[in-house]
Amino acid sequence: MAWKRVCKVTDVPKNGLRKFTVDGVALVIANYGSGFRAIPPLCPHMEEPLEESGVIAHCALTCTKHLWSWDLSSLAMLGETERPLQVYEVKLENDDILAFINKELVYEFEDEDDMADDDFFSKA
Repeated sequence: MAWKRVCKVTDVPKNGLRKFTVDGVALVIANYGSGFRAIPPLCPHMEEPLEESGVIAHCALTCTKHLWSWDLSSLAMLGETERPLQVYEVKLENDDILAFINKELVYEFEDEDDMADDDFFSKA
């Protein structure tokens, strides 16, 4: 593949996330105020959909499910985050956001035990 138009700059509000599908590849555009990132739609921790659980504040994307967080400007992992965020290269042309998609970015998830998240956090 190559550079693909994803959306208009105005389609993603400041400090917001929005999911798109381009040529069968799902991705999320993150507007962190001073720029944009194109990322896979799932948190690399436990497959949580970022368009539902992701929050952007002060240039940091945080998955509210387990509080993994990344600096969207530098892509540094913040706090207790253990896996880097994968990104598609992004560029702006006029009012359009384009992403370089040569393959779908996916995370390898480890098999978790059968314990539900709520059970994990309620154990002492």
